[in-house]
Amino acid sequence: MEGTKETKIAIFKGKKVRKKIHKGEWWFSIIDIVTILTESKRPRKYWSDLKKKLLEEGFDEVSDKIGQLKMQAPDGKMRETDSANTETMFRIIQSIPSPKAQPFKLWLARVGYERIQEIEDPELATKRTRALYKAKGYPDDWIEKRMRGIAIREELTDEWKNRGAVNRDYAIFTNEISKVTFGMTPKQYKKYKSLKRENLRDHMTDLELIFSMLGERSTTEITRSRDSRGFWELRKDAIEGGNIAGSARKHLEEKTGRRVASKQNYLQESEQKRLK
Repeated sequence: MEGTKETKIAIFKGKKVRKKIHKGEWWFSIIDIVTILTESKRPRKYWSDLKKKLLEEGFDEVSDKIGQLKMQAPDGKMRETDSANTETMFRIIQSIPSPKAQPFKLWLARVGYERIQEIEDPELATKRTRALYKAKGYPDDWIEKRMRGIAIREELTDEWKNRGAVNRDYAIFTNEISKVTFGMTPKQYKKYKSLKRENLRDHMTDLELIFSMLGERSTTEITRSRDSRGFWELRKDAIEGGNIAGSARKHLEEKTGRRVASKQNYLQESEQKRLK
């Protein structure tokens, strides 16, 4: 999982909680929070048992939303530790019998305040995302396409989730769509654009965004029309949805004599504008 390299520290009643920005929001060290709430001498064992209990109770989505992020350990080294965002931490805290649970939830809400606001009012997240792109200098027409692409992507992943897919399947399906839409997986596409950790779609041109949307929207429509279920059916839909976008892309390239996939990225464009 990618995240910022720098580990931050939050303080709850004199106790340290490690946190890190990941995917645009705060993620917290679960072990640190379990230690504070339980005062257990073996917090890792407590967390291991609790995680099994949550899975047995059917809360698979909690497990899916837990990731390992590198945070600074007491010995000063960066080590991977189970981490979760504010929303998932709330679910974990609810399963820990502790008199500190309620005040800790209030503290957590303040620390992750913006994310809590967005859970209650999703429109705020959209406004913030627009403002961030605007601040980075993206033009309004590009921002509109990017925001529409985000909505289409979320609608597709919701369909996948509701039809039996798990988070690790999403990358596989996305690879299939990208391969037949652009002839490259997202990883290959990032290399083509000379990107490293940057978000690929934040560096796409108008046409690249449009064909990305076409591939994903086509996949959603195919899945709904077939009422597909399970990994193999959903993977087949992803390939066929991507094929629709890929065929349209090839047809346009034949007519214009130009490739849709561009090596240009926003980092290069920004530098060129700065030097002018």
